[in-house]
Formats: sequence, structure tokens, C-alpha cells
Amino acid sequence: MNSPCYSVAMDLGVCQLRNFSISFLSSLLGTETSVKLDNSSSGASVVAIDNKIEQAMDLVKSHLMYAVREEVEVLKEQIKELIERNSQLEQENNLLKNLASPEQLAQFQAQVQSGSPPSSTQGTQPPAPSAQLAGQNTGPSA
Repeated sequence: MNSPCYSVAMDLGVCQLRNFSISFLSSLLGTETSVKLDNSSSGASVVAIDNKIEQAMDLVKSHLMYAVREEVEVLKEQIKELIERNSQLEQENNLLKNLASPEQLAQFQAQVQSGSPPSSTQGTQPPAPSAQLAGQNTGPSA
């Protein structure tokens, strides 16, 4: 602790911490900042350093907030799309339930409960219900 600048070890530690903080934030921001504290430095230079650190932190905060806002917008759009897709699938499911015979529904329930994959009995199913649904989903084009 032979620093000519500070006689108390705590003052030296504070000086080193401030220098590290400024160097670190400068490297993050890509700016050149050279701050030197010596015997001639006054309370004003300490305040100036604190102000620089605060400005850098505010800049980092604003960049983070911008990134978070963008991510929130992307997630809102994804939620909207998923809600629309879920609604379409529910409509298709209801249509298929209405078009299926009671025997087909019973067979399907049995398969779901047993965990076996649905069998391909195309001959007993009504013809192309999804094509009918597609025709219903297309509204008037304007």
C-alpha cells in the first residue's frame, strides 16, 4: 500500500474499483475513457466518474429494455398465432365429431383409452371432412 495517492487502504480499493468499473463499462460501450486519480483529484472528479458510470449504466439499461420490448412483441405475435391455430383445430375437431358415426366415436374412444394408434379404416369414414372444413373457413374475399 505504498500508493502516493492514498494513505488508507480502503481509499485505494475504492479507486481501483472505480477504475475497473470505468474500464469494464468502456469496453462494453466501445468508448475510450481515460480517468486517472491522483493527489490533485478533487471531489469533482469523483462526481464526474460517478456520473460517467451512471450514464453508462443508463445506456446499458435502455438497450436491455429495448431488447426486452422487442422480445415481448415477438412473443405476443406467437401467442396470437397459437390462439388462432387452436381455434381452427377446435372447429375441425367439432366438425369431425359431428360427421363421425357413433360407432366410429366409440372405436376412437377405445383406441385413445388403450393407447393404440388409430387404425386406417378409410372405407367406413365419411369422404374428405377436412375438405369440407376448408370450404367453410374461406370467407368472402373483399
